[in-house]
Amino acid sequence: NKAIMMITYTKGTLKDIDTMQALVAPEVKSGIILERNNDEIATNIRSYILAKEAGVLIGFGALHFHTKELGEVRSLIVSDKARGKGVGKNIVNTILEEAAALEAKKVFALTYKKAFFETLGFVEIPKEDLPANKVWTDCIKCKFFPICDEIALIKNI
Repeated sequence: NKAIMMITYTKGTLKDIDTMQALVAPEVKSGIILERNNDEIATNIRSYILAKEAGVLIGFGALHFHTKELGEVRSLIVSDKARGKGVGKNIVNTILEEAAALEAKKVFALTYKKAFFETLGFVEIPKEDLPANKVWTDCIKCKFFPICDEIALIKNI
């Protein structure tokens, strides 16, 4: 009889960076998630939502803004052991709530998980519709640039 663990969703802290890096490392190595160094994460720590189960980090994601109307879901990761529990959905919904509270009009994601984002109300758009600064600040660092199989999706808030 397994005890049901409570999953909490909170803002990241600087003390979380090492465990965040450890969780995302396999996805970074495979090229699924873009590498961010400790300083980049520290600079943006206020944008991260962390999911913890019994105090153990099981997932996170970030809300990043490109313009005064447009946000992005970035660095979304859920540990293999925690997948299928709604953790990713809850992280994205928390990000969308925060974007709405900050009065963003739209939030996009660049992802290999098209169906996941579609279940949350995102719709596919041409990658060319993404802001140029996304391509030249993030995509250029990707090991797959410029041959990209990711799908761009957007949601109106």
